[in-house]
Amino acid sequence: MKAWYVMRTKPHKETAVHRLLKSQVVTVFYPTIKVEPVNPRSRRLRPFFPGYLFVQADLDEIGRSTLEWLPGAHGLVTFGDEPAVVPDHLVEAVKQQTASWQANEQEKARFSAGDRVRIVAGPLAGYEAIFDTELTGRERVQVLLTYLQNQPKALKIDKSDIVKIE
Repeated sequence: MKAWYVMRTKPHKETAVHRLLKSQVVTVFYPTIKVEPVNPRSRRLRPFFPGYLFVQADLDEIGRSTLEWLPGAHGLVTFGDEPAVVPDHLVEAVKQQTASWQANEQEKARFSAGDRVRIVAGPLAGYEAIFDTELTGRERVQVLLTYLQNQPKALKIDKSDIVKIE
């Protein structure tokens, strides 16, 4: 009977193991997230669970060694000597959560210069500002906030601390 299992991989080998497993008679779920790295040559897709991926297979049919001795893999996650079975509903929940998270990240990325935004976190929460530009680095942006003598001042904050005002 087919069941979901968690496979542990060697560091940074998730993609290679995913490709190998796709060519075999197993179903693979490799949750990834899109990122904008500082270094333009870095990977844009990163594993949601570094070092792990989900495999659906019938171990009685394919044999456990098929998954245990795969290049780049450490094998299945086990408790004692038994591979840990992951419930179907948990894998589905992870799929939905990663898809939802990815959709939210794409929505957050849609700021254009001049957009009206509201600061939702930090000491200036509740204030409205004008989106100016994205900054290099870790999800930082610059907004223009009008205070003191109605002069707009540039303010650098986390991208997650603002939402667009429609």
